[in-house]
Amino acid sequence: MSKTPKILAIQCAALGYDTARQDNILSQAIGMSFQPLRPVFPAVTCCAQGSIRCATAPREHGVIANGFFNRQSRRVDFWNQSARMVAGPRLWANARRRGQRVAMLCYQQSLGEDADFILSPAPIHKHHGGMIDACQSRPDDLGDELTRAVGRPFRLRHYWGPRAGSQSSYWIADATAALMQRHAPELIFSYLPHLDYALQKFGPAHPAGTAAISVLAQCLQRLSDAARRCGYELLIWGDYAITAVSRPVFPNRALRDAGLFRCRQVGRMSYPNLYDSRAFAMTDHQIAHVFVDDPADLPAVRSALAALPGVERVQSAAEAGLDHPNAGEIVLTAEADAWFAYQWWSDAAEAPDYATHVDIHNKIGFDPCELFWDIPFLRSSSDARKPRGSHGRDDSDAAFTASPGLAELLQAKSTLELAQALKARLEKP
Repeated sequence: MSKTPKILAIQCAALGYDTARQDNILSQAIGMSFQPLRPVFPAVTCCAQGSIRCATAPREHGVIANGFFNRQSRRVDFWNQSARMVAGPRLWANARRRGQRVAMLCYQQSLGEDADFILSPAPIHKHHGGMIDACQSRPDDLGDELTRAVGRPFRLRHYWGPRAGSQSSYWIADATAALMQRHAPELIFSYLPHLDYALQKFGPAHPAGTAAISVLAQCLQRLSDAARRCGYELLIWGDYAITAVSRPVFPNRALRDAGLFRCRQVGRMSYPNLYDSRAFAMTDHQIAHVFVDDPADLPAVRSALAALPGVERVQSAAEAGLDHPNAGEIVLTAEADAWFAYQWWSDAAEAPDYATHVDIHNKIGFDPCELFWDIPFLRSSSDARKPRGSHGRDDSDAAFTASPGLAELLQAKSTLELAQALKARLEKP
């Protein structure tokens, strides 16, 4: 077996370079300084995670957003957990063939991954309403083992939705430490999500962001101490930076007004009719993929979307650097202070039943409004004016750092370079 040191790679959602340097809290907690890191484009979770595990760009591994649109079934599929959504060999493939073991905790698209230890939230939605909190793991008993070690169950409501917050990162940090101590896999990928929630809800300048950074410092200090005790080198990286936003943009409303987006009326409610729509936008933070079946409709689609305030770029997939079959025919990029909302309706009476619920699988776009309660706290909000932070553009640096034993990784300037450096390190004899 290779003598390559064990590595713990911690992904901190929304850890931008400016955020990492705030009051120097994080550096003091772990004794390491952060450097700027250019994110992949689009700068969203699944694209970044696809690149860090394959050492390739989204146009190669095919994860072009947090969601996918199946042109045959005409269905949008956000947060699909199958590892087969990510194409290409993994950067640890050769190391694993040499007998090294790999773990992934709370990564997207991790189920069925070429790894030895996997833990992913996988709730059961009951037919008559309600949900059973559950995780899926490999080995099958790993989830139960880590839950016992942590001393409390994993709660999905802390991982996403109006109650999402620091409890999620505390749990994952404790579970990661337990995995190191009990099984000591040679490579661990772990994910701390809570900073993202505070910055999306309140924006990067709000005091809630400072509080979330303090929590992140605690989690990283716990993991740094555990890594030192267990003989691990440490890589800490952010996937994107969140910037302040003040206005939503509604591309599907514009397409509907132009007669290109079709709806199905059910009583007073409207649902998307993607079977007959000539174009629609799969929105994802500050990026939107616009799917257009007939090339003859492209000029009309471009015209309808280019006129929208808040749209900075209307590009083909190739122009955006995303020329892959999964990408839309058109890729929209929002202006720095704007983000794309999925709604196609203006009258609240038209809203589909899932609009005021945490429903990440039925909506045709990512919905940050799910982080907010709606009065009287019986449902999540659908008010697109509420989010104050967003991401997706690649013009704000993320942050990263590494322990001295991984010094060569510190030469990286981008997420892709970081992944390639990590791959080279793992392939050392």
